[in-house]
Order: sequence, then C-alpha cells, then structure tokens
Amino acid sequence: MTDTALIPDVPDITDAALAARLQAALDNKTKPVGALGRLETLALRIGTILGSERPVLEAPQMLVCAGDHGLAARGVSAYPSDVTWQMVENFLAGGAAVSVLARQHGLALTVVDCGVRRDFQPRPGLVSRRIAAGTSDASVGPAMTPEQCAQAIANGREVVRALPGNALLLGEMGIGNSSTAALLLARLAGQDVGACTGAGTGLDAAGLARKRAVLRDVLALHANATTPLAALAAFGGFEVATLVGSVLQAAQERRVIVVDGFIASAAVLVAQALQPHVTQRCIAAHGSAEPGHALLLKYLWLTPLLSLDLRLGEGSGGALAWPLLESACRILREMASFEAAGVSRKA
Repeated sequence: MTDTALIPDVPDITDAALAARLQAALDNKTKPVGALGRLETLALRIGTILGSERPVLEAPQMLVCAGDHGLAARGVSAYPSDVTWQMVENFLAGGAAVSVLARQHGLALTVVDCGVRRDFQPRPGLVSRRIAAGTSDASVGPAMTPEQCAQAIANGREVVRALPGNALLLGEMGIGNSSTAALLLARLAGQDVGACTGAGTGLDAAGLARKRAVLRDVLALHANATTPLAALAAFGGFEVATLVGSVLQAAQERRVIVVDGFIASAAVLVAQALQPHVTQRCIAAHGSAEPGHALLLKYLWLTPLLSLDLRLGEGSGGALAWPLLESACRILREMASFEAAGVSRKA
C-alpha cells in the first residue's frame, strides 16, 4: 500500500474497447491504413489518456521547476551554480528558449523556485515552493532529508492541483542536475553509472572523467538507498522531487504528461517506481543527446517523438513536440472518414 497522503493512487487506464474504437476511427480516415505512421500511434495514446474518441488538449501548462545542488561544488558541471538563478530570471523575463517556444505555441509557463540559492521578487509566473537554498552535497551525505523530500513531492502535487488544463509539459533548471538524473537511473534501473553520465552542460573529456568518478563515489556512499524515495532523498534534487510530485498528481488527474529530456525523465522514473501506471499517461517529447536518456527511455518503454540532439532541458523539447500532439488530436476529430468524404476504399 502507498501512503496516499503523499503518493496518490494512479490506476491502470487500459481500455481495450476504447482502443479498438480509436483504432477503427483512424483506419477509417481518408488515407491508406497506417499512412500517418507514428502520428496515428500518438493519436491513439492521447485518446486513451483522456478517455475520448475526440480528444481536445485544453490549457496546456509548461511547468519549469528550478533548484540548486550541493554536488555542483564538486565540479560536475561546466557552469557555476549562479546560472540557476540567472536562468530563472531569464525564464521570467521571456528570454530563454522555453520562454520563446511557450509563447509560440500558446503554452502557459509557470516557474517554480523549489530551492534556488537566491531570493526572487514575487511576480506573475513565479511560484515559490522553496525548501532550502539548494540541496546538501550528496558526496558527503544525503542531498535531502526524508522530510525535505516528502515536502518537495507534496509541493509538486499542490502546484499541479492549482493549474488548469489537461496537459502538463515538464521542464527544469538546476546546475548539476544531470548528475542527479544519472545517479537515479543507475540506482533505480540497475545501469552502470558511467554509461548513464554525459557531458551535461558541456564538460570536456577531463571534466567528464571527473564527473564519472564523483558519481561512482556518491553511489558507493549511498549504497543502502535502494528504494525510490530513499534514492531520491540521497541524490536530490529539490526540483526533481517537485517534478516527481507533479507527475504523480497529473497522472492521478489523467492529464497528458509531456516529458522533456534526461532530468524530467528521471523524475518520471521515480514516479513510475512509486506508481507503475504513471507512464501510461506519458509522452516522450524527444531523445536527448545525453547518453543516459536513451537508456532511461528504453527502461520506461517510451519512444521519443523527436530526435534533434537537444541537451538544453528547460522543457524546450516538450514545447517543440507540442504541435505534433495537437495535430494528432485534430486528425481524430477533423479528418473525414471514407463515407463522409465519398472517397472509395482500397479494392
């Protein structure tokens, strides 16, 4: 049994009858069967998530969770920790990639301060759910206490409950958080941490070797952190734990969850370990250039929509993939059947 005060129940949404009706509708559109390829698979998945043969994506929400990591002091990133708060300001000013793409595609952008080492002035678009000024250094002890981890998950659930719509796009910002994602993947999916670890923000070969060595030491230090919540507390971070709560809440509410890159996928990994049916609601936006992301998506049985060698995070890949989701829904709702269009079928 899960503690529903913290971890909500996420039921199985498999519906063979609905799936058959959706497939029949797609097969009866004015095209050869399967001619729209993976767009048809996407349409079927969205219809299943929303429980509708004519799905409509309403008030899509881009949620960017930000937090600092104590582990960044060990040189696991090419950028200083100050970039976290500077990018939060950039998001709010509308100058970041995800800000531009959210405007382009009509996505409401909410930035959550989950634990950044900087005080922000209140303003529209910013939600403060700050637990502390960054996590502790995971190389000397747990990144979070169990209480902090639980609070971050609860915060993520609360934030999503307050957002309208039926689609949630995941984004994040936190210097050092590709290390957290690699650690979570290694521990929860049984992968070699070296294979999970990439250059992140652009480490050179020496920097990457140092990062891998640090992460091996961190894994060894927390060898007993084997459950999903224990691993999350051990490795961090506040923004990842907040995203875990956001995913769990969105899954319970049967929202479409658009998963961005490596870090957002790591949050889904933890949520899926807590509630196995979470991934039924998830759509992988793209395959990141981070080597661990391909391993993670394979483990989650998610196939990415795009392959653009992105490694930015922020939710940028989710925003880029968003038009495909809208197109898939319109195919179901608006494309004519053979009968309605008076078009002859295949002989």
